[in-house]
Amino acid sequence: MTTSAPLVSARERPLPRGLPKGLAPWHRRLAALVERLPSTPPSVAAAAVLNRALLPRLPDDAHRALFGRVVALRVSDFGLRVHLRLGRQGFVAAGDADAPELQIRATAEAFVRLARGQDDPDRLFFERQLLMEGDTELGLVLKNALDAIGPLWQRAPR
Repeated sequence: MTTSAPLVSARERPLPRGLPKGLAPWHRRLAALVERLPSTPPSVAAAAVLNRALLPRLPDDAHRALFGRVVALRVSDFGLRVHLRLGRQGFVAAGDADAPELQIRATAEAFVRLARGQDDPDRLFFERQLLMEGDTELGLVLKNALDAIGPLWQRAPR
C-alpha cells in the first residue's frame, strides 16, 4: 500500500450527488481508505476499457503525444486513482512508482458526463469541476482528441 498523504482532506472531499447526509462520514472514511490502496487494480480495469472505447478512435497526433507518458485520473469523491501509460500494445497500468506527467481530477459524475458527451471539458474546467495539473500541453492534446472523437459511452436506449 502507498503511504502518501491524502489528495483531498476529508472535509474538502465532495460527496456524490444524492448521497444521504447521514452516510457522509462513512463515505469519507471509505474514500480515504480507497485513496491509500494501490492504483494498479483500477488502472488495469481502466486500461481495458480505454483500449476498447478510445484506442481505436484515438487520432495519430494524440497517440504520438501520449505514447510512453503517464497520465493519472483522480476520482475525487471516491478517492480512486488510475495511472495509465500508452504503450505499443495499448493502454497499460503505470503503477504508483512513476510520477504522472498529467493529472486530471474530477468527481465520478463529471467523468461520466464527460465520457457520455453531456458536458464539454472546457465548461467543466472553467467551473472548476475538472482540474488539470502537470503538462498542460498534453492535457490540451487529450482534450482536443476527445472533442474530435465525441462521446466514448452512450446511455443504452430504454
